[in-house]
Amino acid sequence: MKNVLITGYRAHELNIFSQKHKGIKYIQQAIVGKLRPLVEEGLEWVITPGQYGVDLWACEAVIELKRQYPGLKLSIITAYANPEEGWKEDKKTYYQSLVPGVDYCASISKGPYEGAWQFTARDELLLRKTDGIILVYDEDAGEGSPRYMKEKAMKKAHADGYQYISITSDDIQSIADEAGYREIDETFQEE
Repeated sequence: MKNVLITGYRAHELNIFSQKHKGIKYIQQAIVGKLRPLVEEGLEWVITPGQYGVDLWACEAVIELKRQYPGLKLSIITAYANPEEGWKEDKKTYYQSLVPGVDYCASISKGPYEGAWQFTARDELLLRKTDGIILVYDEDAGEGSPRYMKEKAMKKAHADGYQYISITSDDIQSIADEAGYREIDETFQEE
């Protein structure tokens, strides 16, 4: 696999309303855990739609991973120009802090939001330009916006072998649990 798409829940769908939420680091660790073997097998590009939530947390994780794997490239392909303009100031600042670490940024539509067709066009391009997807989505946890991307990715997987890699809430919870166990161990070792 040379190019992978990473996407998933928007922050509000996970009830995450602050960049300081401790769950973000566990999501990022799960993403890195899926990415590292792909990078070691020749992955060149990580591409995201750049929406606030999993997409941007993945960007942050990839920027960090690029220190260890300098050949890895990161791209944000948005549905329309300047999607962050309508965001709250903290989200906008976060997005703009990530952009310098991104190797390629582009928009499907050069203008502002016009309609759902822009998202459809973006998704079709992202699926066409990638060999697989890492999707942070858990149907058992409830419906969410990633459902539509999963349907499209699964259809492509059945048609031409597109690779589907999922990260579920159980995957993230096991990382959080492991971190909790380490903290307990460290506490007892200090005493």
